[in-house]
Amino acid sequence: MTGGEAVLYDYWRSSASYRVRIALNLKGVAWRARPVDLLAGAHKQPDHLARQPQGLVPALAIDGHMLTQSLAIAEYLDETRPDPPLLPADPLGRQRVRALAHVVAMDIHPICNAGVANHVAALVGDGDATRAAWMQRFIGQGLAALEAMLADPATGRFCHGDVPTLADCCLVPQVYNARRWDVPVPARVAAIAAACEGIEAFAAAHPDRVRP
Repeated sequence: MTGGEAVLYDYWRSSASYRVRIALNLKGVAWRARPVDLLAGAHKQPDHLARQPQGLVPALAIDGHMLTQSLAIAEYLDETRPDPPLLPADPLGRQRVRALAHVVAMDIHPICNAGVANHVAALVGDGDATRAAWMQRFIGQGLAALEAMLADPATGRFCHGDVPTLADCCLVPQVYNARRWDVPVPARVAAIAAACEGIEAFAAAHPDRVRP
């Protein structure tokens, strides 16, 4: 069952939220944002915990349900609104796109989450310098691995072929984060990000366009 306006509970700079905004836009889903101010601790308040028990963003109210976890949300959108597809039709292609997406969402993002970096900085001291060094090390390592994975004949204008997929929904927010932390962006990753950024679905999801 589909239809009606979706409500996205997000934070403008959250990369997980950014992924879902891109996916919603690519699918042509009408949605409105309900900002959750992470800096003010709104994600730990009872009303948000009722939506997302982990106290994270995003949460998406759609089709009469409350959904959490950005990749699971994107795959739900793909299954309920299959055009345009975010995953290839063939099993090997789907595996490759998921693998590329997981490099960002399951390997880079968890250890570069602001909460993790802030905790490390508090433990070690020298807050800003420690936080920046942490981000630069782990984002840099992750993007280098992603660059190597993109040296594959299946890579086209985008991460997989010549149409955006779930992998691109993950790549673009990570490139945004890399630039925030002065991490060099490898050539293939940068070229794909530039191709994505020229598409309105990606541009309209950019933090600068949605900041409250």
